[in-house]
Amino acid sequence: MKELRKTGGPAADISLDTLTIDVIRQGFADGAFTAEDLARACLARTAEINPRLNAIIFLNENAIEEARAVDRRRMAGEPLGPLAGVPFVAKDTMNVAGLPTTGGWHLLSSRAGGIDLIPQNDACVVARMRAAGAVLIGKTNVPVLSATGTHADDSWAGPTLSAIDPTLVPGGSSAGTAAAVTSAMAVVGLAEETGGSIQNPAAAHGLVGVKPSFGLVSNAGVMPLGASTLDVMGPIARTVRDAAHVLDVLAGYSPADPKTVAGMGSKPRRGYAASLGKYRLAGKRLGLYGPGWRKESLGWRGKPLSPEIGEAYERAQDILKTRGVELVGDPFANSGFADLARVTEGGDEYDVRGMESLPYDLDVFLSGLGPETPVKSFAQFAEATKAEDAFAAGGVLSYLAGFEEFEACKANPTVPPSLKSFFEVREAYLSIFNEVMECFSLDGMVFPQMADPLPKRGAGIGIRETTVAEINIAGLPAVTIPAGRLASGEPFNLI
Repeated sequence: MKELRKTGGPAADISLDTLTIDVIRQGFADGAFTAEDLARACLARTAEINPRLNAIIFLNENAIEEARAVDRRRMAGEPLGPLAGVPFVAKDTMNVAGLPTTGGWHLLSSRAGGIDLIPQNDACVVARMRAAGAVLIGKTNVPVLSATGTHADDSWAGPTLSAIDPTLVPGGSSAGTAAAVTSAMAVVGLAEETGGSIQNPAAAHGLVGVKPSFGLVSNAGVMPLGASTLDVMGPIARTVRDAAHVLDVLAGYSPADPKTVAGMGSKPRRGYAASLGKYRLAGKRLGLYGPGWRKESLGWRGKPLSPEIGEAYERAQDILKTRGVELVGDPFANSGFADLARVTEGGDEYDVRGMESLPYDLDVFLSGLGPETPVKSFAQFAEATKAEDAFAAGGVLSYLAGFEEFEACKANPTVPPSLKSFFEVREAYLSIFNEVMECFSLDGMVFPQMADPLPKRGAGIGIRETTVAEINIAGLPAVTIPAGRLASGEPFNLI
């Protein structure tokens, strides 16, 4: 990593820990600081804290020049984008032109003795942030192939530590993004979720995380796990309003990603941030977590809430009631919703349906990296990584082996798989969900994001979420928000 030095002057005077996008806009308008000042302050913070947390693994060496360009346009009176000068980070799996996309795997990093995949173009979400004027600080650490929602301990770049408590897991796979935002190396961050990878690290750090509905935000140019079925891109931020500002930029149709046509008409006419004040809690009806959502016989993931989480959840319910919310206990009881769940052997009792398309999705992703990349297809990827086959016994994705549609896709990865069984279960989930929402006149659901306190790092215990496989398979949106702390001091988030 390029050496960074602390700066004096305006950059040193900026209170990074309390910055929001609205505060930044006002600071620019008042002349309190410039985009360059802000970028320098974030880079100085990164130089100070990142060696301990290991959240950012690649710096954008053009960050200062990009910030200066924003300042020049402002001084010239030119129109500026809605995030002009706002520092952000992007998950390593998201393509940034000229920087490696490693997926956390040493075989895909020249620094660790592997090969580099250096894209010619930015991922759609990175391009949209830059078009809105945001300044990229760097790319953030992930576990190998984003294959866990708990940690980033197996990354070639070394583990990412929690910015809240280094003895606890940081949440994955967007661990680096959450740690970077928490420690104010950037104001907002881009994350990606296939199965918990936005909501887990956000909740583990007491942040806001938005998992959009499938197809609302393009995943073109992002290393996939389930690009055709599951993968969604969204913001991690310190406030709901900041997350909404970023989602305003990310959401919408992209010609590079035809499935985003499904999200057309979903975005509020004035945008998410402008609509926040309109939706008051008083009079809303929200459903509560219970065995109708996830049955206790499912195994480890179906066990009741731990006592400490249960107590925090009850306190949150009491607060919601004082705000005029009407709560409905376990509205999914006897609906058949929980009966749709499956657990995958070797997959940490997680339902991995939807990832069967991975060989095809990887082939599409690799073919879009550009002519200079050494790997342009799934076949070349398999050859380059055969020393540690991710799908063979002992590999990080070995649990996919044996799925009939996965094996068919792997045998012919250039042909889009049918995924008939996956879309049947998606339709079943959505059908029951919509029936329950209508039957109980619900405006939404409110669950504790985790069913247990955070595991200790290195204990070999995964985060037990309440809402991961179900909402990802169904393609449903979710927002996780801070809702206090447990007796231990760790964050407690609702979703």
